Amino acid sequence: MKERLVQLFSKKYGRRPDAILEMAADGSTRQYFRLLLDGQETVVGAIGPDHEENRAFLSFAKAFRGIGLPVPEIFDEDREAGVWLEEDLGDTTLFQALTKARAGTDDDRFPDEAEELFRRALTVLPRFQTQGHEAVDYRLAYPRQAFDRRSIRWDLNYFKYHFLKLAHIEFNEQRLEDDFGHLTELLLQADSDFFLYRDFQSRNIMVRDGEPWFIDFQGGRKGALQYDVASLLYDAKANVPPAVRNGLLDHYLSALADHASVDEALFRDQFQGFVLIRLMQAMGAFGYRGFFERKRRFLESVPFAAQNLEGLLEAGLPISLPELENVFRRIVDRWAAGDSVDESTSALTVSVQSFSFRKGYPGAEDAHGGGSVFDCRGLPNPGRQPEFAELTGLDDEVVDFLERTPQAQEFFENIRGIVDLHVESYLERDFSELAVSFGCTGGQHRSVFMASKLADHLKHRFPAVTVHLTHREL
Repeated sequence: MKERLVQLFSKKYGRRPDAILEMAADGSTRQYFRLLLDGQETVVGAIGPDHEENRAFLSFAKAFRGIGLPVPEIFDEDREAGVWLEEDLGDTTLFQALTKARAGTDDDRFPDEAEELFRRALTVLPRFQTQGHEAVDYRLAYPRQAFDRRSIRWDLNYFKYHFLKLAHIEFNEQRLEDDFGHLTELLLQADSDFFLYRDFQSRNIMVRDGEPWFIDFQGGRKGALQYDVASLLYDAKANVPPAVRNGLLDHYLSALADHASVDEALFRDQFQGFVLIRLMQAMGAFGYRGFFERKRRFLESVPFAAQNLEGLLEAGLPISLPELENVFRRIVDRWAAGDSVDESTSALTVSVQSFSFRKGYPGAEDAHGGGSVFDCRGLPNPGRQPEFAELTGLDDEVVDFLERTPQAQEFFENIRGIVDLHVESYLERDFSELAVSFGCTGGQHRSVFMASKLADHLKHRFPAVTVHLTHREL
């Protein structure tokens, strides 16, 4: 995939990039790279594993750019490969700008310069919601065209299964489902004939030359105005103080008045319900990324979310939700004081190895024996061709050769299915170790390629699993 990205760059600019630097992708499954040309000009290259999600992002980006909204320009794309080139907006997110501004103060006051950036972002938001609504093709929205009843229930179940259950928060299933139903009916009363950005939070807003630019809107769909405002103002680690939050909400409503006629009193009445659903959706993400995928930084947001819930409970929930209120109080009691989150879960390590049969089988070093060994010697051997003899299965030329070899692809797909079944079974049974080895004649080409390809697959297919890759003969 990385080579396909380089090929797209070469097609666009007439030469390969001088350097490729991997960029952080936060909670996304997409990969981003900064591609350098002549040491100065840079382009961001993206690899997206989900073709429908890619299609939504690219379509929305072009639509927004076409009406003058500050989103990255798409320079070129290869949708079949799932790669594209986009404008480089730099490295500073709104959250990073806020963190830097806070570091320069000696008190807990929300920095003025950060508040101004939030205001600028909220000034632009109504344009996405109204002008963007007219510009996008909702038929391409993914995974849902609207934030409707089903979308709402997905978010509520995300909270239940990926946060409450993984964090071992006690609740009565039937009473919680009853409250979910009541909250859903409340949310569906709001006017939803607008574009809902879906993940309008400080890490998805870039700051370039003091102005906000917007990314990661591929989950956009039709929805209510309140959701996106709640997403930004109750962004957990941004930790916006209540007084500042109220002022920013007033500013947003003033900016919105230039684009749509809205009953402000009704908007405010319905707002708290959307704060609840957004907080629960975010906590579901914290649980999934933190407890399941074991990414510690997501669990660091839980105490901030608990403090937000504490404030909502003090103000009173918008309708009677007794079981949900009990759940919130349990979360507040455990984490609102700032206590760290216990991330202990069962972990599986998969050791993937390449080796040469000439030097013997790999040893059984893990707790459950030697695992599976697959013989790659029946595949076409790149090592017999002079141009590949000194290369390895890690080199692009060899990778490209084997990727284009039908036997190698069929071989990998069969093994992938077997290993996936083993991993799923080991996770269910709380096993801690699994070994998968690939052997060939010299341990240089075919086995190295297969081991690397499987390790990459496992990292994307099972994010909670630790994958160790070694090439014994290299």
